[in-house]
Amino acid sequence: MATTIIPQPVEPASDQLEQYAHAECVRRQRLDHRASVLIAPAGRCEAAVRFARLGAEVALGDRADLRQEIGGRILATGLADQIRFAAFDLVDPPADLPGEPYDIIFIRRGLCGLRYGDACRSVRQLLLKLRIGGKLFVTIRGLHSELGEGYADAERPVGERHARLAPAMVAKYGIDRPVCLYTERDLFMLLLEAGASVLRTMTTTYGSVQGVAVRV
Repeated sequence: MATTIIPQPVEPASDQLEQYAHAECVRRQRLDHRASVLIAPAGRCEAAVRFARLGAEVALGDRADLRQEIGGRILATGLADQIRFAAFDLVDPPADLPGEPYDIIFIRRGLCGLRYGDACRSVRQLLLKLRIGGKLFVTIRGLHSELGEGYADAERPVGERHARLAPAMVAKYGIDRPVCLYTERDLFMLLLEAGASVLRTMTTTYGSVQGVAVRV
């Protein structure tokens, strides 16, 4: 007999994309298995806590050298039985991760550090870590956000776009590496070229670009 999972009260989601992901998690919890979620990068573990309190099993993917730091944060949540750390690299996702195949993969801004072709290959590999019908939720830094002010590659096609932000933006946000900024259409095409079925794309108030896709 399937175990009944009673979701616990959770803090509000940080944005609309996470709200959509939570709704998907709750829907899958009604099936006969506990939802399995991959979040990368880990951030400060707030998103992992929100999913875990909905009853999900969560894998937090991030750099191997952050294992101890993130492990400490996981212990501090009191949800260590539901949240696990996984050494993870978006350029070359590991062949085997705890909890896969996943119902939900939630990627938070990491793809913009890759060139478009590498991001496409990464998404293609991530899709293979989803169950058939599983959903990929992506948020990525937008070309028409504040970060695009003075961005050297703003007029280049997305496939050629990979440059440092303007000095003022580097100083403000601490992003001192080349990035590929996206329009909403760019993200739609990235997901489509990677082999996903795109359900929706949107742009936040602050200009970040977000998308939801499904493995078919």
